[in-house]
Amino acid sequence: MTVKTCIITGFGINSDRDLAGAFETAGSETQLIHINDLISSPERLNDFQILGFPGGFSFGDHLGSGLVFANLFKKNLKMSLEKFIADGKLIIGICNGFQVLVKMGVLPNLSGSWTPEVTLVHNECGTFIDDWVKLEKKKGSACVWLEGIDEIELPIRHGEGRFIAAGDGIMETIKRENLDVLKYSGWNPNGSAENIAGITDKTGRILGLMPHPEAFVEAENHPLWSRKKIDHGFGLDIIKNGVDYFKK
Repeated sequence: MTVKTCIITGFGINSDRDLAGAFETAGSETQLIHINDLISSPERLNDFQILGFPGGFSFGDHLGSGLVFANLFKKNLKMSLEKFIADGKLIIGICNGFQVLVKMGVLPNLSGSWTPEVTLVHNECGTFIDDWVKLEKKKGSACVWLEGIDEIELPIRHGEGRFIAAGDGIMETIKRENLDVLKYSGWNPNGSAENIAGITDKTGRILGLMPHPEAFVEAENHPLWSRKKIDHGFGLDIIKNGVDYFKK
């Protein structure tokens, strides 16, 4: 089976080609589509099994990271995205893409009404962070993208990555239903509540995360690859899980 991935691009997005390259390496046919072109022809989403929201600074992060992009997508493409999800397809949002998904209300969407329930705000340290972090998958969590992964190290590069929920009830539901699938291990770089680095929806088919798996597709991407004897890019494992989901 040929797996096809759509990478959404647009003003200020700068990791689109990296994400497309990762999916191609994982064995997917990949196409970059500008959000304006998708708004003009929303039926194009029907051609794909996977949808990727890449990192960057969409619309200059004016009004908050990912907010303008989220509102534009939700206003014009909500019905198309709802069908995409209902058809059992996969979505991944990375960094700015994660910010877009939570501000659209796609994640975690506990109410089913696309009402934003969580968000990502300025890092607790008050500065942009560019580093590598250790992550662990929460035990009991079921997410297509993280199958077979218990621990992983990935790069981060963000200024607004602190995860917070709209209320204690929402956070408790996220924890109880094991939607907080990815946690910072040892060092919480941005002050995220409950050390959350990524969440999924109830289906396990939509993943949003702040770290960048598409930036670790080759062993040499890691600054200590030779010293640690790293044999491959572990970020690619996440991308490959998405592609293999349909090949199986």
